[in-house]
Amino acid sequence: MFDRRSFLASAAALAAAPVTGVRAQSVWPNRPIRFVVPLAPGGWTDNIARLLAERLPAALGQPVLVENKPGAGGNVGTDFVAKAPPDGYTWLLSPNNHVVSPSLFVKMPYDPLRDFEAVSLINSVPFILAVNSNSQITSMNQLLALARSKPGQVTYGSAGVGSPHHFAGELLRSMTGADIVHVPYKGASGIVPALLSGEITFTIGVINTLLPLMRAGRVRALAVAGPSRIRLLPDLPTMAEAGSLPGYSIDAWYGVLLPGGTPRPIVDRLNAEIVRIVRDPQFIRDHIDPIGGEVVASTPERYIEIMKADLAKYEKIARAANMNRE
Repeated sequence: MFDRRSFLASAAALAAAPVTGVRAQSVWPNRPIRFVVPLAPGGWTDNIARLLAERLPAALGQPVLVENKPGAGGNVGTDFVAKAPPDGYTWLLSPNNHVVSPSLFVKMPYDPLRDFEAVSLINSVPFILAVNSNSQITSMNQLLALARSKPGQVTYGSAGVGSPHHFAGELLRSMTGADIVHVPYKGASGIVPALLSGEITFTIGVINTLLPLMRAGRVRALAVAGPSRIRLLPDLPTMAEAGSLPGYSIDAWYGVLLPGGTPRPIVDRLNAEIVRIVRDPQFIRDHIDPIGGEVVASTPERYIEIMKADLAKYEKIARAANMNRE
């Protein structure tokens, strides 16, 4: 028998209930979403944002529009998202210069932790220490022995002061005490010709740049710069293994951030959809494996832990190396 009083009471309670949990997810999103890339078009940061933007509308029911907002090493676009309304309609595709920039700039327009809600990491791209294949150096121990026996004569190339390659080299210097010389170039494109010509002794660069040269027999990889071996090169030791450098770790990671204060139900729903996409075996096979990447889809809490640890690590490296602070 229909109980009119019970029905009206239930309806009133539902109407008065706060919009949280499942109800919050059901009303978001109801309009197009802006996905900000803080770098210029092209490159993996832009590419991964567009790959997600192609796949997320099917799950969310709204278009996801990628907007490139480059400038100041990514700070312009990142600051734009930091100051956007925390309503789930402005996202940031964040490379890990999000946690590198604070060590290079005296004053930041935003706080890299407080002004954002972490959603999920997406993937990392390992760094590899490599030498010219004509070099007589065949191991990390040989490289370090040479650097110690000939201080100031072993050189490494980077894409410029404050680049990941620079941080990688300075971390190696600080952990070994080896007197190696930094040779900066105007962008990563200058490193490979210098390595192949013998202008520099070694570099620590992203695997997707070095892998074709490794396969062609033109460069020799000595170690992975990350904390663990990688699927693509399972026999290549880590720096910790090859050079007795426990704790050495440099890589490039990418994740999604929202403005600080975005409701947790929105964060959780977006996290679930991103994790589902990037862990799909076909997505990994088609897009992650070709660049030598590793999927690191994570909880928001794990993403925050990694950001905190990296902020401290890069600040320590920058201070030890007296990197210029702008």
